[in-house]
This record gives sequence, C-alpha cells and structure tokens, in this order.
Amino acid sequence: MHLQTFKTLWGNALTIHEACQQAHLAHFDGIEGQAPVTQDERLLWQDALEQNHCSYIAEVVTGGDFVPNRQWSLQQHLDDLAEQLENALLLKPLFATAITGVDAWSETQSIEFFQQAMKLADESNIVISFETHRSRSLFNPWVTRRVVEAIPNIKLTVDISHWCVVCERLMDSEIETMQAIAGNIHHIHGRVGYDQGPQVPHPATPEYSEALRSHQVIWEMFWQAQVESGYDFTTLTPEFGPDGYCHKLPFTQAPVVDIWEINQWMRLTESEHFKQFSKQYK
Repeated sequence: MHLQTFKTLWGNALTIHEACQQAHLAHFDGIEGQAPVTQDERLLWQDALEQNHCSYIAEVVTGGDFVPNRQWSLQQHLDDLAEQLENALLLKPLFATAITGVDAWSETQSIEFFQQAMKLADESNIVISFETHRSRSLFNPWVTRRVVEAIPNIKLTVDISHWCVVCERLMDSEIETMQAIAGNIHHIHGRVGYDQGPQVPHPATPEYSEALRSHQVIWEMFWQAQVESGYDFTTLTPEFGPDGYCHKLPFTQAPVVDIWEINQWMRLTESEHFKQFSKQYK
C-alpha cells in the first residue's frame, strides 16, 4: 500500500489552474474540494486537473453550510447530496467525502439517512465516505461506533481533531473505540487537534508534540486496517485551514502561521511517517 496526499481547497484564493499547479509542484497527488455548480466551471476544473496531473477527491457539504441549517429535513439533505454528487461526476473523483447529517438528529434518523445516502452514491456509481465532523451526525466517536455497528459497510473520512475538541481530550484515551471503527476508515484528514480546539497553532512545535503523536498513533491503526483489507493505496489530506481554526493575533487579526506552509509540512511529515510505518511490510 502506498500513500497519496491531497491539497485541500478550503480557504483557497487561487484560480483552479493555479491551485492544481501549486499542488503538483508541492508533490501532492491531487486536490480535495467542492465541485463547481456550473458546467462551464466544471470544464475548467477538468482541464486544470488533467494539465497538472492531479487526482480529485470530491467534497460534499449538505445543509447549506459547514454548520447545517437546523430547519432542513432529512430529505432535503439527501436531495442536496444527490445534486452535489452529480456535479462531481464529470471530474471523475476517486470518491466523495461527505460532511452531512445533523448532530441533533436521533441515531435512528442518522442511520436511515446514511443508508439512503449510500444508495444514492451507488446509483451515481461513486464511492462515498462520511466525515467525522462537529455539528454533524458523526460528531463524536461513540455515536460513530454505533452507526458502524448498524451499517457495517459504511465508509468514513476520519478527522479526529473534531473529536478532540468535542470530547475535550486526545483520542488516545479512546483506543478501543478507535479500533472498533478502524475497518471502516477510507480517508484521513490530517489535521492535529487538541483538548481545547480542532487545530493546534503549528504541529511542529514542541508544546504540541504529544497531540501530533497521539494522532499519528491512531492513523497508523487505520493504515494497518487498510493494509489488512487489501487497499492498494491510502489517502490523506493535510487540512489545516482558516475560518476560526487558524490562531490569530489580538486586535490585528493577523494569522500566527502560514496555512499553506503548515499543510506542506504535514505532507512531508506524514509521507515520512508512512514510509516508516511501511517498513514492517518489506
């Protein structure tokens, strides 16, 4: 199994050609982001992906925004999902990561939703992987485990940084639960959270070395499960971003770090981490 890394389009201010070129020059294998709404834009994306030899992971966000509109019904989320999957098809995504569902739904509602969403993805001939995200159905590890028990073939995009802030602790305190869902992990969002937030200021700093290592140990557990499942390659998107995640200086609101620099650091660090992990199979 080998590792493929992806540049997130979260916070991207470049044109799609510039973003793909940047990803390629920085040795990412592709990009991850929401497909454009119009056909003309999708054709531009198609050209940019091809010219820069970029693979594509589609991102789907239902409910109107990353924090969903609480008035939306289950059917509205499904309709939104179906439309966004359709938008992504021209770009031939490896799969779609879906930030979807609502944390306030009952687990019965969430399970029904995921079952219907998986049918929609099958009809569109696209693999769907549901993200473990705050404000969504998979907002904590124990709910996620129960959903996995109810739907054993569900695929997950894991972002344990969200769980760190929801649970107010690092997830190495929940190893048994991590092991229980390991076989369902399809994709990793490589952001490092800590007990009071979903994004450490910089993962290279000594003061957050424990948080980084905690995430890496769990990622290794997920890689191991993928090896045992016969994955040819695994995917990881370094996903440090703006929008309240990046720490800023008081009064000036200047970001304390360069997000693109951090995501490149994460790519390099996790590429080396994966290389060390893979030595046991040689």
